[in-house]
Amino acid sequence: MLVELSLQDLALFEQAELVLGPGLNAITGETGAGKSLIVDALELLLGRRARAEVVRAGALRARVEGRFLLSVDSWGQGVATWLEEHLPDTLAEWREEQEDADAPELELVLTRTITRDGRSRAHVNHRPVTGKLLRELATQLVEIHGQHEHQRLFDPAEQLQLLDTFAGLGDALAGYRERRASWLALRERLEGREAEEQRRAERLDLIEFQLSELETLELEAVDPDGLRSERELLRNAGELATTLGGLVEGLAEQDGAALELVQRAERELEAWATRIPALEEAGACVREAAAQLEAAAALLRTTLDAAEPDPTRLEDLEEQLSLLERLARKHGVDPAGLAGRRDALQDERARLQEERADSGALEEQEQRARTAATQAAEKLSRQRSRHLARLAEAVTAGLAELGLERARFEAQLTPHPADGVADPRRLGVSGSEGVEFLLAANPGERMGPLRRVASGGEAARILLALRGALAVRQSTPTLVFDEVDAGVGGRLGPRVAAHLGALGAHHQVLVVTHLPSIAAAATRHLRVAKEVEDGRTRTRATALAGEARVSEVADMIAGGAEAATARAEAQRLLDGTTGS
Repeated sequence: MLVELSLQDLALFEQAELVLGPGLNAITGETGAGKSLIVDALELLLGRRARAEVVRAGALRARVEGRFLLSVDSWGQGVATWLEEHLPDTLAEWREEQEDADAPELELVLTRTITRDGRSRAHVNHRPVTGKLLRELATQLVEIHGQHEHQRLFDPAEQLQLLDTFAGLGDALAGYRERRASWLALRERLEGREAEEQRRAERLDLIEFQLSELETLELEAVDPDGLRSERELLRNAGELATTLGGLVEGLAEQDGAALELVQRAERELEAWATRIPALEEAGACVREAAAQLEAAAALLRTTLDAAEPDPTRLEDLEEQLSLLERLARKHGVDPAGLAGRRDALQDERARLQEERADSGALEEQEQRARTAATQAAEKLSRQRSRHLARLAEAVTAGLAELGLERARFEAQLTPHPADGVADPRRLGVSGSEGVEFLLAANPGERMGPLRRVASGGEAARILLALRGALAVRQSTPTLVFDEVDAGVGGRLGPRVAAHLGALGAHHQVLVVTHLPSIAAAATRHLRVAKEVEDGRTRTRATALAGEARVSEVADMIAGGAEAATARAEAQRLLDGTTGS
């Protein structure tokens, strides 16, 4: 439960420390005193968007801090599980501090700070967290019903959520939604299958055409560099014949050729080297030169022979190289990379052909997933149907306690319309049906949808009756009601008070109220009042007990705490409760 709420520089609150207790906590005060500011502060802890206007004039920032204590045997279990997943360091730190405790309670301190420029920061146990994490955690701790919250009862989605909470169908609903999501994902793939098949067929046609071009080239046997070299040779065959022929003659074939001169020098040096050893090295160099000249001449003759003009071969080379270069540009590679590109296209063709073969298997998967979602929806419907009468009975009993003894309340399932079993509208996000809350407030009236027949006061009491019916469900430890008694006359005040007190047996309840009977029934009573000091308005919250509490309740009765009859009535109300 929320044990302390600290406010600093929040609107009219300069500094306030509110200590709250279990059961029913009442907050009273004159209209405009700032009672709802306390609810606003709690909404900030719940992650509501902050406005710079909440910062008290002259202050740099506003701060709201709430300290919660939760039994690890009840409410704290779910919160600890959430902390384990999202804030494990916070949970580990708390566990270290509680090692020696006999019955440890999970302690959480939630803080929200809003600066003058509207920026906001959030902390959990003094560790910074994102706004999203603060909202997720805080909504597990506090549930706020504002002044117009009962109007949410008119929303069919809210009504269905209340029925599922009452029936304890959270896990069943989560399981259904998981199966529905799987089915919708497969269905989406199937719905796009026709377009996908067209795309796949067009891609396969293109791949087949590209491969027909590449596979005719026998790319493993093609050497682009060799083809270019041969083409260059044939393009310049005439000029090469003249140039290379002259070089061969000068090197090795004409009288006095370079090779003949070097070979003669080689023979003479070889003869002299037998007599003058110092010439052996020179002779070796000349022998090597002769061998190099002879090899060069042989290579030139080979090239000269290959340079024989061949127009047919040259044309064939031009065509091959032109095709290679065109395909290389087309596929974004160099000619040497065409073989790799061909292999990649062959792999893609095989994959696309396999996907086409698997399309029938996708249909079977979709049918199985749809069947699983349908079965989960049918199970959910059966479970809801079993709890309709129990919910109606519990709410009707609660309405009788709240002054609507003759009212009749029912909950009716409304199947979703659909054109067939495969229509996604049939399997909505929360199942195959919605729910409609029906009310006949007086005898002889026909049952009608709540949104059409319930007045504001009746809707507020139905909200309380529903909260009472849901009290045994461990949903949220702290419930906040901001003027839930609006539209409820003083005659019904004691009944509303008794109902809130009963709700306080399962939850911590905070109620902002104008009814003295509710204030008197509270186990803890806080009064909010405005004061003007040194030209500044300040709002303070004070815990009341004894005579101060009698005076406040009397003031709520008659608008004058000193009236003897009002004080006597206030004392009577307080004596009739355990909260005096």
